[in-house]
Amino acid sequence: MDAPARVISSPCIGICALDEQGYCRGCWRSGAEIGGWMRMSEDERRRLMAQELPRRSRVAAAFAEQLAGRDRLQRALMPLNQAPGGQGWNHSELEDLLPPGPPVEAAVLAGLVPRAQGTQVILTRRTEALRNHGGQVGFPGGRIETRDRNPLAAALRESDEEIALARSQVLALGYLDPFITITGFRVTPVVAVVDPAFIARPEPGEVAEVFEVPLDYLMDPANLRQVEIEHGGRIRHVMEYSWPGQRIWGATAAILYNLRRRLEQLT
Repeated sequence: MDAPARVISSPCIGICALDEQGYCRGCWRSGAEIGGWMRMSEDERRRLMAQELPRRSRVAAAFAEQLAGRDRLQRALMPLNQAPGGQGWNHSELEDLLPPGPPVEAAVLAGLVPRAQGTQVILTRRTEALRNHGGQVGFPGGRIETRDRNPLAAALRESDEEIALARSQVLALGYLDPFITITGFRVTPVVAVVDPAFIARPEPGEVAEVFEVPLDYLMDPANLRQVEIEHGGRIRHVMEYSWPGQRIWGATAAILYNLRRRLEQLT
């Protein structure tokens, strides 16, 4: 009988890039620790993961300590060490409309900015000329490329490309449930804390505007409505927020609804 496989604890989340201090921006291990990880005892690995790595994270991303309710928020999310599977929590609503073949994998970053007036959510309005979702409000993000190790890597890369959000100004907290769009994208949202010192520089070919909306407003059920539309021979339900000068609807509104529901389900 074969011996059972030895389980090796690991904090890796697929973001493997060393910062100026020589620590990985994903797991906060040093290069030497990563190289010697397999030679450590399991007790040594668990001690680092429980004590030292969280300490380094807090020091490097001190801005994240300003986020109100961060611990509760993190408990509502799925962990970063494994991207969530599934067809998308809304798949049954759209399955008769989806294009043939497997969905296109995509990822977005739901960035939360701690401000003196309360937590804000970063949103963008896409340029009208874009082929997919032109002119619509959404989160920074896009399709997952072969060079991206996981949805988190894709969301960070796209956010840098679209609004110049550097990885050093982001602390990812966890995943929301995947969402399928009518255009055949399976979107995996990443929720993250963003440094309030961040200054957006929109890529003009993709992003027309970057703006913020209070998280409290978006988490209030009174501000979200369902709109009935007829499409494909039957009535469909689309979620929508009203916000001055912007229409926050469709996939973006549904992702925010998913965040609200996960928070509501905490015991």
